[in-house]
Amino acid sequence: MHERPSGATLPLTVLHSGVPTARPRHYVTESDELAAALDAAAARWPGVPRSQLLVRLALMASDAEEQITRSHRDRRRQAVNRHAGALTGVYEDGYLHTLREDWPA
Repeated sequence: MHERPSGATLPLTVLHSGVPTARPRHYVTESDELAAALDAAAARWPGVPRSQLLVRLALMASDAEEQITRSHRDRRRQAVNRHAGALTGVYEDGYLHTLREDWPA
């Protein structure tokens, strides 16, 4: 998992750990589902504050989404490569030119 800052969005007059910040700050209410996810994360990373568990879970979800996207892209590329040239020779030379001759100018 890559390191990302856990900053926040409030005016510079608001302090976060004693340091002014202009970074986005996100407020989340714990639903039952989120509380269960945070409880599971706390079992995996004991002693980590729930706010940091939320950050870790968000970054893990982002990494997983990137991996899924890469996998889908790779599968599409493999399919294109597998079928590349499948219609070679089906159309005679000049086919498109002949076809387009009938099109209005």
